[in-house]
Amino acid sequence: MMQIYDLKELSLKEILNRSEAKVPDVSDAVADIISRVRRDGDSALKEYAAKFDGADLEELTVSEEELRCAMEETDGYFIETLKEARENIRQYHEKQVRGGYEIKREDGVVLGQKVTPLARVGVYVPGGTASYPSSVLMNVIPAKIAGVEEIVMVTPPDENGKIASSILAAAEIAGVTRIVKSGGAQAVAALAYGTESVPPVDKIVGPGNLFVATAKRMVFGQVDIDMIAGPSEILVVADETANPRYVAADLLSQAEHDPMASAVLVTDSASLAQAVQNEVEIQLRELLRREIAGVSVNTRGKIIVAGSIAQAVETANAIAPEHLELCVDDPFALLPLVRNAGSVFLGKHTPEAMGDYFAGTNHILPTGGTARFSSPLNVDDFVKKSSYLYYTPQALFKVKDRVADFAEREGLSGHARSVTIRFE
Repeated sequence: MMQIYDLKELSLKEILNRSEAKVPDVSDAVADIISRVRRDGDSALKEYAAKFDGADLEELTVSEEELRCAMEETDGYFIETLKEARENIRQYHEKQVRGGYEIKREDGVVLGQKVTPLARVGVYVPGGTASYPSSVLMNVIPAKIAGVEEIVMVTPPDENGKIASSILAAAEIAGVTRIVKSGGAQAVAALAYGTESVPPVDKIVGPGNLFVATAKRMVFGQVDIDMIAGPSEILVVADETANPRYVAADLLSQAEHDPMASAVLVTDSASLAQAVQNEVEIQLRELLRREIAGVSVNTRGKIIVAGSIAQAVETANAIAPEHLELCVDDPFALLPLVRNAGSVFLGKHTPEAMGDYFAGTNHILPTGGTARFSSPLNVDDFVKKSSYLYYTPQALFKVKDRVADFAEREGLSGHARSVTIRFE
């Protein structure tokens, strides 16, 4: 049962403790996998597919025939849903596109910034018991909008060497360039360093398990990565007018992801707190993933009673959740008070699932309190920026003494000389 806490009796620090769960250290195992893939390439990927997925693969790359079959096997209604979601995601992310700029001064100096898309990006999509076509859309569409020419998707096969049709259909609709049947740390290593079937990429994005997250951390520097994603989180701020059935359903929508998921309600109403506590127990019995959700709400779930809605929002800012719902009559009045949240869901009829699948905002979000300083996956994640500058001889002559003096003060006479030598 979700526990109820009162901020009048306990501090937030006493109530919340993200470090309560110890994460196993798999770095040695992951380092071995990365080393093996770097050395043996495709043969290592095939051996790991047999070992971890039970799949005997002749070819690692998904064929055009497999893609065609996947589109035929996926029902038309879901195909249309994927296309509508693609359009919503496209419309939202196109607003994020930024061009370069240039400043031309009267003395002939030109300063500017050039924006260039990454050439090749790797997208990790979880497989196994999970099948998340939504992750395909969320990772690939912003990359396409940014102008990335080649998108390599990796995802683990089933024991028959197949990829779920829904995943392949989403990849086809989103515009993936190449799909490789590989998952886990070995797939991350292949993307970072390349194999016979997997070209090395510039950046790896997409969520995964502990082995995937650890591998992404280890290859960072060889390639860029999006973030190290932790367990899913939801925090609901609700007042006495909120429907406890809706609130409970929204909390459980994230609790069913993972036993480590965090579902928190912060309210100024003791009666709502009690009603939601009861409702969670009722709805929990109806969930297909009730065992997972039950562990989550019983060990990580919390209901916090605050002195006011303003204090509830301040509590949310301190927690910096991945998903924040404002279940109040006038959520736009509270929005300016929100400083730390991955994505904010406004009002009583905007469940978090809308962001997961369909609305258009990205569901690759900062977790573990990192919303204090990081952002959802966006178009900027798939471009790089280069500065450029131009000086005429006259413009350089005008400032040469100041630049040389600046360099000498830092003990870098070579820097100073590179300026003054042009006027000797």
